[in-house]
Amino acid sequence: MSTAQRRRLLAWRNIIRTWTAAGADLLFPPTCVACGRAGYRICPRCAQLVLPTPQTICRRCGRAQAVQVDRCNHCTDDAAFPLQRARAAALHASPLREWIHLLKYEGRRDLAPLLARYLAAALDQPDWREIIPRLDAVAPVPLHNERLRERGYNQAELLAQALCERRRLPLRVDLVQRSKLTRSQVGLNGVERKENVKDAFTASTECRGLHVLLIDDVYTTGATLCACAAALLKAGAVAVYALALAIPERADDLSDDDVSRHHVGARSADRVVASIGAS
Repeated sequence: MSTAQRRRLLAWRNIIRTWTAAGADLLFPPTCVACGRAGYRICPRCAQLVLPTPQTICRRCGRAQAVQVDRCNHCTDDAAFPLQRARAAALHASPLREWIHLLKYEGRRDLAPLLARYLAAALDQPDWREIIPRLDAVAPVPLHNERLRERGYNQAELLAQALCERRRLPLRVDLVQRSKLTRSQVGLNGVERKENVKDAFTASTECRGLHVLLIDDVYTTGATLCACAAALLKAGAVAVYALALAIPERADDLSDDDVSRHHVGARSADRVVASIGAS
């Protein structure tokens, strides 16, 4: 299927999905998943509660730093960190953490387009504007076929699809495959996560010569994203970038059950979240 055919198919799917969702909302009006306010799945007030990533980060791997740096000790080694740039749109804290859980484990696929607004807002930041024109493909981090059958969908693909529709970017779900069934990364430390996904991905030679943006829901240690990037580069991709919905505030915070609220003094990053309520 050609790129033009894919885009036409995506456009028709979007039209059908929009009309189907509109009909369902007439019969069963939505309520905000956070506060229960009628008429919204995520109301504007609750959307503002999502905590932005701090302003002082590593420009390459996106991790929080005392001051902004071009590279940090997490991403100095190109072999260990093959991504050209990695970012997360917000912190993995309440209420975003609970919304990701609903999307990922509770079948709330309808939240994906709303959560993708945070990804789109992150791409509007100055350090991404130079990259977007280079992108040839947006690829979601894949699930293994067995896990896909169990869950019924890939939450990263739903986020990537919604982002591509919003930003008119080329979605490619065929570039990366998860060839090895791995255990869940939840509860594993950084070394264990890296070993768990080692050689777990393969990439199509169709990525040869392409600049690829990977999309995932949570960016914790970066082991999964780096494993995907390594597979793409091995298959001939020119460069691989990564954008995730959320990242823990601390690099050593690997828990998906920590429900504490974190407050970050990052005034310029507030523009990312502020743009969500207005969209």
